Amino acid sequence: MRVGVMIGPERGDSARKVGRMIDDVLWAEGAGMDTAWIPQVPSDFDALIAVALMGARTERIELGTAVVPLQPQHPIALARQTLSAQAATGGRLALGVGPSHHWIVRDMLGLPYDRPAGFTRDYLEVLRAALSGPGPVDVENGTFTVHNPMEIGPVAPLPVFLAALGPVMLRIAGEQADGTVLWLADERAVGEHVVPRITKAAAEAGRPAPRIVAGIPVCLCAPGEEDTARERANRILGEAEVSPNYQRLLDQGDATNVGDIAAVGDEAAILAAFRRFADAGCTDLSVRLLPIGDNRDELIASKRRTREVIAALAAEVR
Repeated sequence: MRVGVMIGPERGDSARKVGRMIDDVLWAEGAGMDTAWIPQVPSDFDALIAVALMGARTERIELGTAVVPLQPQHPIALARQTLSAQAATGGRLALGVGPSHHWIVRDMLGLPYDRPAGFTRDYLEVLRAALSGPGPVDVENGTFTVHNPMEIGPVAPLPVFLAALGPVMLRIAGEQADGTVLWLADERAVGEHVVPRITKAAAEAGRPAPRIVAGIPVCLCAPGEEDTARERANRILGEAEVSPNYQRLLDQGDATNVGDIAAVGDEAAILAAFRRFADAGCTDLSVRLLPIGDNRDELIASKRRTREVIAALAAEVR
């Protein structure tokens, strides 16, 4: 199982964010992490631009988006941006995409969110054709009519992951993508809901076994501080739980919130959590560092302790 770390976005002014993200990815590469996963949130930096910046400063580490929402841009536009970012990374990009949620697409952007699964299926048909270039992209389906030249192509194999939470989306991911990127999926949801469905769909489509990327918060803390860490996870990461999509995914497991999914405690407790996800069928972990403390210095120290332990444990589960 590969172990990666989420990098950005974090609070702060834009002028300083780039430097912080570069520092974090240089640490991740130097520490031997397999992947850096860059979230795309509605109010912050563009994930693919961040990937391109990080790719220019690193040499080995895989750089993934988790995830780029589909609705705001045409698949040809996303393909051009993706291929450009992949070239900038020397072929180390892993593109994570998804149909997002109604409260982002409809409520924030004012775009339709009527048939997200059907839209995603049609979108991926165009996107996959464009990413396989160079050459003309000629796709007509229920959503898109595209006849577009494409003079660039991938500089290396380019994995595409689909954020897939429910049965229909997991089937689409198995049929058309190289895996899935998850959030708010505990070990039981992964092992009993995600893995069987996506693996079956991939096999029936004649595709290789998919990668399963689970995002989890992680905090190294002393005995007695576990509740504090879980409470912080719920406070700063729990807003997504209002989404019906995530609620249905939580219903597939034992967790009721993001704090229940967090790996918190000493080194042994974190390693045990990693191994449970590996046993459930995860091929990758995307670690969201969860520092605790009463002030900035304590939070920074907690983050550094946690990430050093994560780097050490990665070798144990790889």
